[in-house]
Amino acid sequence: MSELRFVGDAAALPDHGFGARSTTWWGVVGFMTIEGAAFALGFAAYFFLMAHERQWPASAAPPDLLWGSLTLALLVVSELPNIWVKRAAEREDLAAVRHGLVIMCLVALPIFVTRGVEYDHLNIGWDRNAYGSITWALLLMHTVHLITDWVDTLVLAALMHTRHGQKGRRFVDTSENALYWHFIVGSWVIVYLIIYWIPRMTA
Repeated sequence: MSELRFVGDAAALPDHGFGARSTTWWGVVGFMTIEGAAFALGFAAYFFLMAHERQWPASAAPPDLLWGSLTLALLVVSELPNIWVKRAAEREDLAAVRHGLVIMCLVALPIFVTRGVEYDHLNIGWDRNAYGSITWALLLMHTVHLITDWVDTLVLAALMHTRHGQKGRRFVDTSENALYWHFIVGSWVIVYLIIYWIPRMTA
């Protein structure tokens, strides 16, 4: 029986890929699935508590719209540089990625300002009643995700300005970090509607 032999040089093959070809992509998608389920449980708890209260919001005025709406506007606008840096990463354009990551680090700063003010304009304390607790919990959940991705962006920005930034896998990391920012923005749209508009619809 003749023996089949395959001879080839794999050295020229890329050691990274984007999208579903990347294990990083699958990790990020898995993480977003888990965190999406956590948000879903939070939303379910919100509506469960609302169904068992005679008045919603309970013993409080609805949260002020201004600061939450500003956060929403800033997050939506942040998608412009986020999409740009994701595309630059997939082109493996090092200079553009370096600039884009720095911009994303800076773009998050005014979002943290409006988010911080939001807590002071919810018109209820976290420990006052069930409505206050779940409202603060949803806002805190999103804030934790926001901070997590910002820290990841800071680390990537630093790495891309060193010799590590010339490695192809760092471009993949940048692309998937941008994917997670999509999740941050999308999840806030839902949290924003629940925190700021459901109380206005039921008051």
